[in-house]
Amino acid sequence: MAINQAVDRAAISAAEAQLARVGSQGTVDHAYRLSLTVANGPNAARDLADAVHLFCSVYGRHPGLIELALNNCPAGPVRDWLREASDAYERERLYLVRLTAAVGPLPSTPGAAETEAALVAQRHAIETLAKSERRGCALGAATALMADWASIRAILDRAADRMSMQKPTLTLPDENSIVRVIADGTDDLASERALGFGGEQLLLQNRGLFDLLEARAAARID
Repeated sequence: MAINQAVDRAAISAAEAQLARVGSQGTVDHAYRLSLTVANGPNAARDLADAVHLFCSVYGRHPGLIELALNNCPAGPVRDWLREASDAYERERLYLVRLTAAVGPLPSTPGAAETEAALVAQRHAIETLAKSERRGCALGAATALMADWASIRAILDRAADRMSMQKPTLTLPDENSIVRVIADGTDDLASERALGFGGEQLLLQNRGLFDLLEARAAARID
């Protein structure tokens, strides 16, 4: 029993570390994301449309991170969680696709080739995380995306509000669900490290996408 309790405490610690990682390394406090949440000037529609298009390019495709992780996950509680997360995220993906069509064409911006190269690199990085054979890595990326998505969703909702478009209810796994699946998916130091790596790399991609959006907005002004 003492060993099991020690394992449980370690798993909870891994989950708490993951949620703390999202809070400190995720997109919630990214300066450009924050500016988009209150954007209402003459460039607001264009900047929000740009954000919708770029996030759709990375996260609007199928199969995405969650589906790829699910395809490579053995039967068990983690696979069950990934299946539920995939079903919930499919609604988000369809919302993103519909919103992309509604906001109109991608805003013309200098450096289009560089943008496309960056998006290709991001999609490849996320696919690599999802297909990683290191136990815990794909779960780390998946749980980080689920925990960080609300910050991204706020930008999508901002764009939808400006167009009077209906917003679906957000039904992604909550923090308690994330804590439980991390407890199921990490039972040693190696899996905890892999989970942390997957989470850090996914969050890096998300922040990098906002960095790219900020650079594109500056290029349009120049």
